[in-house]
Amino acid sequence: MYMAYRENMTERTDEELIARCKNGDRHAFDTLVTRYQERIYWIIKRMVRNHDDAIDLTQDVFVKAYQKITSFREDSGVYTWLYRIGINMSLNHLRKRKLRQLLSFDDLSMEVPSDDQTPSQIHEKEEMRRLISNAIERLPEKQKIVFLLRYYEELPYEDISTILGTSVGGLKANYFHAAKKIEAFVRNAL
Repeated sequence: MYMAYRENMTERTDEELIARCKNGDRHAFDTLVTRYQERIYWIIKRMVRNHDDAIDLTQDVFVKAYQKITSFREDSGVYTWLYRIGINMSLNHLRKRKLRQLLSFDDLSMEVPSDDQTPSQIHEKEEMRRLISNAIERLPEKQKIVFLLRYYEELPYEDISTILGTSVGGLKANYFHAAKKIEAFVRNAL
């Protein structure tokens, strides 16, 4: 009986799950956690650059979401709300530890070299990744976040706007400037 109930929960929309959560259904919240915990973990991991901190912060995001679920206004999507909580908690974590290197993309796109790649080609790709990562680390905080959410997470500007509480036009400008700075840094390093 419990399994049938759990399976039924996974088929529910976010809106249905939120309504159930607001009525005290903990299983509905568990379904939301299952649905979004990996995405939240990765956004936090890219920001704090530490697996253990990312796990702790991800758990904290869902604890806070559970505590605040009744005040969730539903004027944005659930994942947007969770991303906003995750980003804010990550930034607070970084500020407390006085870390200035906000994001690192060393873990991203770590592809296994194919058999047809020469050692020289493999080295060139690794060098390019390193240059891009260094360029991203030099970006101002806001540009780093916008670049991460738009380029790597492929979120639409409207969702990023909701997450960061910034206008779409401002986000586009931040993304444009971030991309230009990355391009200039890489070009100058080559």
